[in-house]
Amino acid sequence: MTELLPDQTIDADRFRRTLALHAAGVVVVTAAPGGVPAGLTATSFTSVSLDPPLVSFCIARTSTTWPSLRAADRFAINILSDAQADLAARFAHRGIDRFAAPTRWHPAPDGTPLLEGVCAHLLCSPYTTADIGDHVLVVGLVTEAHIREPDQPLLYHRGRFGRFRPQTS
Repeated sequence: MTELLPDQTIDADRFRRTLALHAAGVVVVTAAPGGVPAGLTATSFTSVSLDPPLVSFCIARTSTTWPSLRAADRFAINILSDAQADLAARFAHRGIDRFAAPTRWHPAPDGTPLLEGVCAHLLCSPYTTADIGDHVLVVGLVTEAHIREPDQPLLYHRGRFGRFRPQTS
C-alpha cells in the first residue's frame, strides 16, 4: 500500500462534508470500569467478522471517555432506536452526567450499563485496538446479543439524526 503525503490528500472540511452524505447507524458504547458508568455516541460502528464475531467503532484519541472505556473488561454496543435522537445527543456531549435522568438504563449481570429502549445490545470483550490517524479503532469480541423492540434504527446523516424509511416495491 502506498503511503500518501499530507499534501496529496483533500482538506479536512471537504472530507467532513463528503462523509456527511453517508448515512450511518447510531450506537452508544457503554462500560463501567471500577463500577463507574461511562459511555459515548458513535456513528462509526460496523461489523468486522462473523467467525469470530467481531464489531468495531472508532473514537477520537482526544476523547475524555476513551480512558474509561479502555480500562473496561467488557463493554456494550447499544443500537439506538429511531426514537432515541435525544439520547444520542446526550451521549455526544461533554461535561454532563450522561447516565443521570432522563437516561434510562440498567446494569447487565456483569455490571455493564445497558440502555433501555434500544433495538439491540451487543455485549463485548475487548479484542484489539489500533491507533489510526487521530482516532483509535476499537474491535470487540461479541459474547452476547439481545434483540429488543422497537426494531427501527436511528440514523445519522448530514449532521442530523433521522429515521429509516424502507422503499415499497
